[in-house]
Amino acid sequence: MTGTNGTHPARVVVETPIGPMLVTAEGPAVTEVLLPNTGAAALGTMAGTLPSVLRRAARQLEEYFAGKRRRFSVPLAPAGTPFQVAVWAALDDIPYGETMTYGELAAAVGSPAAFRAVGQANGANPLPIFHPCHRVVAAGGRLGGYGGGLDVKRQLLALEGSPLAAAP
Repeated sequence: MTGTNGTHPARVVVETPIGPMLVTAEGPAVTEVLLPNTGAAALGTMAGTLPSVLRRAARQLEEYFAGKRRRFSVPLAPAGTPFQVAVWAALDDIPYGETMTYGELAAAVGSPAAFRAVGQANGANPLPIFHPCHRVVAAGGRLGGYGGGLDVKRQLLALEGSPLAAAP
């Protein structure tokens, strides 16, 4: 991926308890977060001075993992369809430490029968943790899937104090 001016997006690797995460930004907004186990952290932090949005994003992630932050305030610019963007925005309304099913999320975006499409949009979320897709679970409270793996999903839910962290 290259920036709009032909350059690579700015990036920083953030060390977290779940492993290194790569955060990228273009212009004034964070555009992507790659979870551990993707190999993306091998790209490393960009050379030179980090843009302020990346410094803020890294600090806010560190605060989140230290249990000091429940919501993020950095500008986000995920690339997706209007439906995907609506689903990702709805993720922000799931309270810290709580979960919602795919069906409940589908109803929240005004498409109650579209739980499969919501699941696909959730899986395509380019900004995990910032848009907390780990808080979405399958019917009956089963954890379902997660791009970072179920162990990472459990760790994130445990960090937030969710009782579902121990779910199968």
